[in-house]
Amino acid sequence: MYLNKNIFRANDIRGIAYEDLNQEVIRGLGLALGSIILKSGGEDFIVGRDGRNSSPDMHKWLTNGIRCSGCNVIDIGIVPSPVLYYATHTLSCSNGVIITGSHNPSEYNGFKIIIDGKSLLSHEIQDIKTVIKNEEFLAGSGSIKELDILEEYQQSIVDSISLQRPLKIGIDCGNGAGSVHAESTFKKLGCEVSSLYCELDGNFPNHHPDPSRPENLEDLINIVAKNKLDVGLAFDGDADRIGVISPSGEIIYPDMQMIIFAEHILKSNPNAKIVFDVKCSKLLSESISKNNGIPIMCKTGHTFIKETLRNELAILGGEMSGHIFFNDRWPGFDDGIYAAARLLEIISENPSSLDIFENLPSLISTPEINLTSTDDDKFKIVESFKEIYDFPEANLIDIDGVRLEFQDGWGLLRASNTSPVLVLRFEASSAEVLEDIKNKFKLVLNKIDPELGNF
Repeated sequence: MYLNKNIFRANDIRGIAYEDLNQEVIRGLGLALGSIILKSGGEDFIVGRDGRNSSPDMHKWLTNGIRCSGCNVIDIGIVPSPVLYYATHTLSCSNGVIITGSHNPSEYNGFKIIIDGKSLLSHEIQDIKTVIKNEEFLAGSGSIKELDILEEYQQSIVDSISLQRPLKIGIDCGNGAGSVHAESTFKKLGCEVSSLYCELDGNFPNHHPDPSRPENLEDLINIVAKNKLDVGLAFDGDADRIGVISPSGEIIYPDMQMIIFAEHILKSNPNAKIVFDVKCSKLLSESISKNNGIPIMCKTGHTFIKETLRNELAILGGEMSGHIFFNDRWPGFDDGIYAAARLLEIISENPSSLDIFENLPSLISTPEINLTSTDDDKFKIVESFKEIYDFPEANLIDIDGVRLEFQDGWGLLRASNTSPVLVLRFEASSAEVLEDIKNKFKLVLNKIDPELGNF
Protein backbone atom coordinates (compact mmCIF):
# COMPACT_ATOMS: atom_id res chain seq x y z
CA MET A 1 0.00 0.00 0.00
CA TYR A 2 1.33 3.43 -0.95
CA LEU A 3 1.04 5.98 1.85
CA ASN A 4 1.78 9.66 1.29
CA LYS A 5 3.61 10.47 4.54
CA ASN A 6 2.45 14.09 4.37
CA ILE A 7 -1.19 13.21 5.07
CA PHE A 8 -0.21 12.35 8.66
CA ARG A 9 -0.07 15.86 10.10
CA ALA A 10 0.48 17.40 13.52
CA ASN A 11 -3.20 17.45 14.51
CA ASP A 12 -5.01 15.11 12.14
CA ILE A 13 -4.87 13.14 8.89
CA ARG A 14 -5.62 15.22 5.79
CA GLY A 15 -5.09 14.97 2.05
CA ILE A 16 -6.67 15.02 -1.39
CA ALA A 17 -9.73 12.79 -1.62
CA TYR A 18 -9.47 9.74 -3.91
CA GLU A 19 -5.72 10.39 -4.41
CA ASP A 20 -3.88 10.55 -1.07
CA LEU A 21 -7.02 9.27 0.62
CA ASN A 22 -8.16 6.39 -1.57
CA GLN A 23 -10.19 3.31 -0.69
CA GLU A 24 -7.18 1.19 0.25
CA VAL A 25 -5.66 3.83 2.52
CA ILE A 26 -8.94 4.65 4.26
CA ARG A 27 -9.91 1.02 4.77
CA GLY A 28 -6.42 0.53 6.22
CA LEU A 29 -7.00 3.46 8.55
CA GLY A 30 -10.25 1.86 9.70
CA LEU A 31 -8.53 -1.46 10.32
CA ALA A 32 -5.78 0.32 12.27
CA LEU A 33 -8.21 2.30 14.44
CA GLY A 34 -10.37 -0.72 15.18
CA SER A 35 -7.32 -2.83 16.02
CA ILE A 36 -5.90 -0.15 18.34
CA ILE A 37 -9.19 0.10 20.23
CA LEU A 38 -9.61 -3.66 20.57
CA LYS A 39 -6.03 -4.10 21.78
CA SER A 40 -6.66 -1.46 24.46
CA GLY A 41 -9.73 -3.31 25.72
CA GLY A 42 -12.40 -1.30 23.93
CA GLU A 43 -15.16 -2.58 21.66
CA ASP A 44 -16.75 0.44 19.95
CA PHE A 45 -15.77 3.38 17.77
CA ILE A 46 -17.94 6.44 17.10
CA VAL A 47 -17.89 7.72 13.51
CA GLY A 48 -19.26 11.00 12.16
CA ARG A 49 -18.79 12.87 8.88
CA ASP A 50 -19.14 16.33 7.37
CA GLY A 51 -21.02 17.33 4.22
CA ARG A 52 -18.18 17.11 1.71
CA ASN A 53 -18.87 15.32 -1.55
CA SER A 54 -16.25 12.67 -0.81
CA SER A 55 -17.38 12.00 2.77
CA PRO A 56 -20.03 9.32 1.98
CA ASP A 57 -17.46 7.15 0.18
CA MET A 58 -14.89 7.69 2.91
CA HIS A 59 -17.48 6.83 5.54
CA LYS A 60 -18.24 3.55 3.76
CA TRP A 61 -14.56 2.62 3.41
CA LEU A 62 -13.60 3.66 6.95
CA THR A 63 -16.47 1.87 8.70
CA ASN A 64 -15.80 -1.24 6.63
CA GLY A 65 -12.21 -1.24 7.87
CA ILE A 66 -13.20 -0.68 11.49
CA ARG A 67 -15.75 -3.51 11.39
CA CYS A 68 -13.36 -5.90 9.62
CA SER A 69 -11.00 -5.53 12.59
CA GLY A 70 -13.79 -6.83 14.83
CA CYS A 71 -14.57 -3.43 16.34
CA ASN A 72 -18.14 -2.10 16.43
CA VAL A 73 -19.18 1.21 14.81
CA ILE A 74 -21.54 3.79 16.33
CA ASP A 75 -22.57 5.96 13.38
CA ILE A 76 -23.70 9.48 14.41
CA GLY A 77 -24.23 10.68 10.84
CA ILE A 78 -23.53 14.10 9.34
CA VAL A 79 -22.39 16.36 12.19
CA PRO A 80 -19.86 19.12 12.94
CA SER A 81 -16.63 18.02 14.62
CA PRO A 82 -17.71 19.34 18.06
CA VAL A 83 -20.65 16.92 18.05
CA LEU A 84 -18.20 14.02 17.68
CA TYR A 85 -16.16 15.45 20.55
CA TYR A 86 -19.33 15.81 22.63
CA ALA A 87 -20.27 12.20 21.90
CA THR A 88 -16.92 10.91 23.19
CA HIS A 89 -17.47 12.86 26.42
CA THR A 90 -21.08 11.81 27.04
CA LEU A 91 -21.49 8.30 25.65
CA SER A 92 -20.03 5.16 27.22
CA CYS A 93 -17.56 5.07 24.30
CA SER A 94 -14.73 7.65 24.44
CA ASN A 95 -13.19 6.79 21.05
CA GLY A 96 -14.22 8.37 17.78
CA VAL A 97 -13.33 9.85 14.42
CA ILE A 98 -14.90 12.62 12.35
CA ILE A 99 -14.42 12.57 8.58
CA THR A 100 -13.79 16.21 7.66
CA GLY A 101 -11.58 18.41 5.56
CA SER A 102 -12.32 21.31 7.94
CA HIS A 103 -11.48 24.59 6.16
CA ASN A 104 -9.44 23.04 3.33
CA PRO A 105 -10.62 23.31 -0.32
CA SER A 106 -13.39 21.00 -1.51
CA GLU A 107 -11.04 18.44 -3.07
CA TYR A 108 -9.54 17.72 0.38
CA ASN A 109 -10.83 15.56 3.18
CA GLY A 110 -9.43 14.13 6.38
CA PHE A 111 -9.88 12.59 9.81
CA LYS A 112 -9.84 14.04 13.32
CA ILE A 113 -9.38 11.23 15.81
CA ILE A 114 -10.22 10.87 19.51
CA ILE A 115 -8.80 8.00 21.58
CA ASP A 116 -9.75 7.66 25.25
CA GLY A 117 -11.41 11.08 25.15
CA LYS A 118 -8.31 12.88 23.85
CA SER A 119 -7.35 14.28 20.45
CA LEU A 120 -4.27 12.53 19.14
CA LEU A 121 -0.88 14.21 19.33
CA SER A 122 1.67 14.23 16.50
CA HIS A 123 3.56 11.11 17.59
CA GLU A 124 0.30 9.20 18.09
CA ILE A 125 -0.78 10.02 14.53
CA GLN A 126 2.60 8.76 13.34
CA ASP A 127 1.99 5.55 15.31
CA ILE A 128 -1.21 5.01 13.31
CA LYS A 129 0.78 5.44 10.11
CA THR A 130 3.14 2.68 11.28
CA VAL A 131 0.24 0.34 12.06
CA ILE A 132 -1.20 0.89 8.57
CA LYS A 133 2.17 0.55 6.85
CA ASN A 134 2.99 -2.69 8.65
CA GLU A 135 -0.60 -3.96 8.37
CA GLU A 136 -0.71 -4.77 12.07
CA PHE A 137 -4.43 -5.45 11.93
CA LEU A 138 -6.79 -7.70 13.85
CA ALA A 139 -9.52 -9.55 11.98
CA GLY A 140 -13.14 -9.95 12.97
CA SER A 141 -16.69 -8.90 12.20
CA GLY A 142 -17.92 -5.86 14.07
CA SER A 143 -21.46 -4.48 14.07
CA ILE A 144 -22.73 -1.03 13.08
CA LYS A 145 -25.60 0.94 14.62
CA GLU A 146 -26.88 4.45 14.01
CA LEU A 147 -27.29 6.95 16.83
CA ASP A 148 -28.70 10.48 16.62
CA ILE A 149 -26.96 12.61 19.26
CA LEU A 150 -27.35 15.99 17.55
CA GLU A 151 -30.50 17.01 19.43
CA GLU A 152 -28.97 16.11 22.80
CA TYR A 153 -25.84 18.14 21.96
CA GLN A 154 -27.94 21.10 20.86
CA GLN A 155 -30.02 20.99 24.04
CA SER A 156 -26.84 20.91 26.14
CA ILE A 157 -25.81 24.24 24.59
CA VAL A 158 -29.25 25.74 25.17
CA ASP A 159 -29.27 24.57 28.80
CA SER A 160 -25.77 26.01 29.38
CA ILE A 161 -26.47 29.50 28.04
CA SER A 162 -28.69 32.23 29.47
CA LEU A 163 -29.28 35.42 27.47
CA GLN A 164 -30.30 38.50 29.45
CA ARG A 165 -32.02 40.10 26.46
CA PRO A 166 -33.02 38.99 22.95
CA LEU A 167 -30.40 39.54 20.26
CA LYS A 168 -30.50 39.99 16.50
CA ILE A 169 -27.65 38.03 14.97
CA GLY A 170 -26.28 37.03 11.58
CA ILE A 171 -24.72 33.62 10.96
CA ASP A 172 -22.74 32.25 8.02
CA CYS A 173 -22.15 28.49 7.94
CA GLY A 174 -20.30 28.61 4.60
CA ASN A 175 -22.36 25.57 3.46
CA GLY A 176 -20.35 23.50 5.95
CA ALA A 177 -21.38 20.99 8.61
CA GLY A 178 -22.60 23.69 10.99
CA SER A 179 -25.55 24.01 8.63
CA VAL A 180 -27.22 20.98 10.24
CA HIS A 181 -28.04 22.79 13.47
CA ALA A 182 -26.59 26.31 13.89
CA GLU A 183 -29.68 28.28 12.87
CA SER A 184 -32.08 26.23 14.99
CA THR A 185 -29.71 26.31 17.99
CA PHE A 186 -29.53 30.10 18.05
CA LYS A 187 -33.28 30.38 17.56
CA LYS A 188 -33.79 28.10 20.57
CA LEU A 189 -31.60 30.51 22.54
CA GLY A 190 -34.12 33.22 21.69
CA CYS A 191 -32.20 35.00 18.94
CA GLU A 192 -33.61 36.54 15.79
CA VAL A 193 -31.39 34.95 13.15
CA SER A 194 -30.42 36.24 9.71
CA SER A 195 -28.74 33.21 8.10
CA LEU A 196 -26.33 32.88 5.19
CA TYR A 197 -25.32 29.68 3.41
CA CYS A 198 -26.83 27.28 5.93
CA GLU A 199 -27.44 24.52 3.38
CA LEU A 200 -24.98 21.64 3.19
CA ASP A 201 -23.05 21.80 -0.08
CA GLY A 202 -19.67 20.12 -0.45
CA ASN A 203 -18.83 22.36 -3.42
CA PHE A 204 -18.86 25.45 -1.15
CA PRO A 205 -20.43 27.55 -3.93
CA ASN A 206 -20.61 30.87 -2.08
CA HIS A 207 -17.20 31.21 -0.47
CA HIS A 208 -14.50 29.10 1.12
CA PRO A 209 -15.57 27.94 4.64
CA ASP A 210 -12.68 29.63 6.44
CA PRO A 211 -13.58 32.59 8.68
CA SER A 212 -9.92 33.42 9.31
CA ARG A 213 -9.76 34.93 5.80
CA PRO A 214 -11.30 38.44 5.61
CA GLU A 215 -12.57 37.92 2.06
CA ASN A 216 -14.83 35.11 3.30
CA LEU A 217 -16.59 37.46 5.73
CA GLU A 218 -17.72 40.13 3.28
CA ASP A 219 -21.30 38.85 2.92
CA LEU A 220 -21.69 38.57 6.69
CA ILE A 221 -20.35 42.09 7.20
CA ASN A 222 -22.92 43.36 4.69
CA ILE A 223 -25.86 41.62 6.35
CA VAL A 224 -24.82 42.87 9.82
CA ALA A 225 -24.87 46.45 8.49
CA LYS A 226 -28.03 46.06 6.40
CA ASN A 227 -30.11 44.51 9.20
CA LYS A 228 -28.50 46.48 12.06
CA LEU A 229 -27.57 43.29 13.90
CA ASP A 230 -25.99 42.87 17.32
CA VAL A 231 -23.25 40.60 15.97
CA GLY A 232 -22.25 38.43 13.02
CA LEU A 233 -20.98 34.87 13.51
CA ALA A 234 -19.16 32.74 10.92
CA PHE A 235 -18.14 29.09 11.12
CA ASP A 236 -15.62 26.99 9.24
CA GLY A 237 -16.30 23.76 7.34
CA ASP A 238 -16.69 21.58 10.44
CA ALA A 239 -17.88 24.34 12.81
CA ASP A 240 -15.09 24.04 15.36
CA ARG A 241 -13.89 27.59 14.59
CA ILE A 242 -15.59 30.94 14.86
CA GLY A 243 -15.35 34.31 13.12
CA VAL A 244 -16.94 37.40 14.66
CA ILE A 245 -18.23 40.67 13.17
CA SER A 246 -19.06 43.60 15.47
CA PRO A 247 -22.22 45.71 15.00
CA SER A 248 -20.05 48.33 13.29
CA GLY A 249 -18.83 45.78 10.72
CA GLU A 250 -15.36 45.27 12.20
CA ILE A 251 -13.72 41.84 12.13
CA ILE A 252 -12.99 40.81 15.73
CA TYR A 253 -10.04 38.48 15.40
CA PRO A 254 -9.83 35.45 17.71
CA ASP A 255 -7.12 36.88 19.98
CA MET A 256 -9.40 39.88 20.59
CA GLN A 257 -12.32 37.49 21.15
CA MET A 258 -10.14 35.80 23.75
CA ILE A 259 -9.67 39.11 25.56
CA ILE A 260 -13.46 39.35 25.86
CA PHE A 261 -13.81 35.74 27.03
CA ALA A 262 -10.85 35.92 29.42
CA GLU A 263 -11.99 39.13 31.11
CA HIS A 264 -15.45 37.67 31.62
CA ILE A 265 -14.38 34.23 32.84
CA LEU A 266 -11.71 35.60 35.21
CA LYS A 267 -14.30 37.62 37.13
CA SER A 268 -15.54 34.40 38.71
CA ASN A 269 -12.29 32.43 38.38
CA PRO A 270 -9.39 34.63 39.60
CA ASN A 271 -5.86 33.25 39.16
CA ALA A 272 -7.05 30.78 36.54
CA LYS A 273 -4.74 29.73 33.71
CA ILE A 274 -5.59 30.69 30.13
CA VAL A 275 -3.86 29.13 27.12
CA PHE A 276 -3.29 30.71 23.70
CA ASP A 277 -1.10 30.03 20.67
CA VAL A 278 2.02 31.79 19.37
CA LYS A 279 0.07 33.74 16.73
CA CYS A 280 -1.91 35.74 19.30
CA SER A 281 -1.43 39.41 20.15
CA LYS A 282 0.68 40.42 23.14
CA LEU A 283 -2.41 42.40 24.17
CA LEU A 284 -4.03 39.09 25.11
CA SER A 285 -1.36 38.04 27.59
CA GLU A 286 -1.33 41.58 29.02
CA SER A 287 -5.12 41.53 29.45
CA ILE A 288 -5.06 38.11 31.13
CA SER A 289 -2.44 39.30 33.63
CA LYS A 290 -4.28 42.58 34.23
CA ASN A 291 -7.46 40.66 35.06
CA ASN A 292 -5.73 38.36 37.57
CA GLY A 293 -5.22 35.42 35.25
CA ILE A 294 -2.15 33.41 34.32
CA PRO A 295 -1.27 33.54 30.58
CA ILE A 296 0.29 30.47 28.96
CA MET A 297 1.57 30.52 25.36
CA CYS A 298 1.78 27.24 23.45
CA LYS A 299 2.14 25.76 19.98
CA THR A 300 -0.54 26.34 17.37
CA GLY A 301 -2.93 23.43 16.84
CA HIS A 302 -6.12 22.23 18.50
CA THR A 303 -4.45 19.10 19.88
CA PHE A 304 -1.64 21.12 21.50
CA ILE A 305 -4.10 23.57 23.07
CA LYS A 306 -6.18 20.69 24.45
CA GLU A 307 -3.09 18.96 25.84
CA THR A 308 -1.94 22.16 27.55
CA LEU A 309 -5.44 22.76 28.94
CA ARG A 310 -5.33 19.30 30.52
CA ASN A 311 -1.78 19.49 31.80
CA GLU A 312 -2.13 23.01 33.22
CA LEU A 313 -5.74 22.61 34.41
CA ALA A 314 -6.49 25.77 32.45
CA ILE A 315 -10.02 27.14 32.26
CA LEU A 316 -9.95 28.65 28.76
CA GLY A 317 -7.94 28.26 25.58
CA GLY A 318 -7.89 29.78 22.13
CA GLU A 319 -5.85 30.21 19.00
CA MET A 320 -5.65 32.74 16.21
CA SER A 321 -7.32 30.44 13.69
CA GLY A 322 -10.59 30.65 15.63
CA HIS A 323 -10.57 27.52 17.79
CA ILE A 324 -11.91 28.46 21.25
CA PHE A 325 -11.87 25.97 24.15
CA PHE A 326 -14.04 26.46 27.24
CA ASN A 327 -13.08 24.25 30.15
CA ASP A 328 -15.43 25.58 32.81
CA ARG A 329 -19.05 24.86 31.86
CA TRP A 330 -18.07 22.87 28.75
CA PRO A 331 -15.71 19.87 28.41
CA GLY A 332 -12.67 21.71 27.02
CA PHE A 333 -12.99 20.94 23.31
CA ASP A 334 -13.03 23.45 20.46
CA ASP A 335 -16.57 24.31 19.44
CA GLY A 336 -17.45 27.27 17.23
CA ILE A 337 -21.18 27.13 17.93
CA TYR A 338 -20.72 26.94 21.71
CA ALA A 339 -18.11 29.73 21.66
CA ALA A 340 -20.57 31.84 19.69
CA ALA A 341 -23.27 31.15 22.28
CA ARG A 342 -20.92 32.19 25.11
CA LEU A 343 -20.20 35.43 23.24
CA LEU A 344 -23.94 36.08 22.90
CA GLU A 345 -24.32 35.56 26.64
CA ILE A 346 -21.68 38.23 27.31
CA ILE A 347 -23.18 40.63 24.76
CA SER A 348 -26.63 40.22 26.31
CA GLU A 349 -25.31 41.37 29.69
CA ASN A 350 -24.44 44.78 28.21
CA PRO A 351 -27.08 47.43 27.37
CA SER A 352 -25.31 48.14 24.06
CA SER A 353 -23.92 45.39 21.88
CA LEU A 354 -21.12 47.70 20.78
CA ASP A 355 -19.76 48.15 24.31
CA ILE A 356 -17.63 45.03 24.58
CA PHE A 357 -16.12 45.53 21.12
CA GLU A 358 -15.42 49.27 21.31
CA ASN A 359 -13.48 48.89 24.55
CA LEU A 360 -10.98 46.38 23.14
CA PRO A 361 -7.32 47.50 23.10
CA SER A 362 -5.59 47.74 19.74
CA LEU A 363 -2.21 47.65 18.06
CA ILE A 364 -1.27 47.64 14.38
CA SER A 365 -1.25 44.05 13.15
CA THR A 366 -1.51 41.89 10.06
CA PRO A 367 -3.82 38.93 9.52
CA GLU A 368 -2.11 35.63 8.73
CA ILE A 369 0.18 35.89 5.73
CA ASN A 370 0.55 32.57 3.91
CA LEU A 371 3.51 31.77 1.66
CA THR A 372 3.13 28.74 -0.60
CA SER A 373 5.71 26.04 0.09
CA THR A 374 5.76 22.25 0.27
CA ASP A 375 5.15 19.95 3.23
CA ASP A 376 8.85 19.04 3.23
CA ASP A 377 10.36 22.47 2.58
CA LYS A 378 8.26 24.50 5.03
CA PHE A 379 9.99 23.02 8.08
CA LYS A 380 13.46 23.33 6.52
CA ILE A 381 12.85 27.02 5.79
CA VAL A 382 11.85 27.72 9.39
CA GLU A 383 14.97 25.98 10.67
CA SER A 384 17.15 27.91 8.21
CA PHE A 385 15.59 31.16 9.38
CA LYS A 386 16.32 30.26 13.01
CA GLU A 387 19.94 29.50 12.15
CA ILE A 388 20.78 32.65 10.18
CA TYR A 389 18.70 35.51 11.65
CA ASP A 390 20.79 38.03 13.55
CA PHE A 391 18.72 40.44 15.62
CA PRO A 392 20.33 40.50 19.08
CA GLU A 393 17.76 43.04 20.29
CA ALA A 394 14.94 40.51 19.83
CA ASN A 395 13.73 37.87 22.26
CA LEU A 396 13.26 34.46 20.59
CA ILE A 397 10.27 32.24 21.37
CA ASP A 398 10.73 28.99 19.46
CA ILE A 399 8.03 26.69 20.85
CA ASP A 400 6.43 26.75 17.38
CA GLY A 401 8.52 28.22 14.58
CA VAL A 402 10.22 31.56 15.22
CA ARG A 403 8.50 34.37 17.14
CA LEU A 404 10.83 37.34 17.56
CA GLU A 405 9.70 39.90 20.12
CA PHE A 406 11.17 43.39 19.72
CA GLN A 407 10.68 46.34 22.04
CA ASP A 408 7.61 47.68 20.21
CA GLY A 409 6.32 44.66 18.31
CA TRP A 410 6.87 41.11 17.14
CA GLY A 411 6.99 38.89 14.07
CA LEU A 412 6.28 35.20 13.59
CA LEU A 413 7.30 32.58 11.04
CA ARG A 414 6.02 29.03 11.39
CA ALA A 415 5.08 26.02 9.28
CA SER A 416 1.37 25.36 8.98
CA ASN A 417 0.09 22.16 10.59
CA THR A 418 -2.62 21.66 8.00
CA SER A 419 -1.38 22.97 4.63
CA PRO A 420 1.83 23.22 2.55
CA VAL A 421 2.35 26.86 3.52
CA LEU A 422 4.49 29.07 5.73
CA VAL A 423 2.56 31.32 8.10
CA LEU A 424 3.68 34.82 9.06
CA ARG A 425 2.09 37.39 11.34
CA PHE A 426 3.24 40.78 12.62
CA GLU A 427 2.14 43.23 15.30
CA ALA A 428 3.59 46.57 16.42
CA SER A 429 2.86 49.87 18.13
CA SER A 430 2.83 51.77 14.83
CA ALA A 431 2.70 51.17 11.08
CA GLU A 432 6.34 52.25 10.80
CA VAL A 433 7.52 49.75 13.40
CA LEU A 434 5.39 47.04 11.81
CA GLU A 435 6.98 47.66 8.42
CA ASP A 436 10.44 47.62 9.96
CA ILE A 437 9.83 44.19 11.56
CA LYS A 438 8.37 42.85 8.31
CA ASN A 439 11.45 44.06 6.45
CA LYS A 440 13.71 42.29 8.94
CA PHE A 441 11.88 39.02 8.21
CA LYS A 442 11.99 39.65 4.46
CA LEU A 443 15.74 40.21 4.68
CA VAL A 444 16.31 36.81 6.25
CA LEU A 445 13.83 35.00 3.98
CA ASN A 446 15.48 36.51 0.89
CA LYS A 447 18.75 34.92 1.95
CA ILE A 448 17.04 31.53 2.05
CA ASP A 449 15.07 31.99 -1.20
CA PRO A 450 14.60 35.35 -3.00
CA GLU A 451 11.00 34.49 -3.80
CA LEU A 452 10.06 34.11 -0.14
CA GLY A 453 10.56 37.77 0.65
CA ASN A 454 7.87 38.97 -1.77
CA PHE A 455 4.98 39.22 0.64
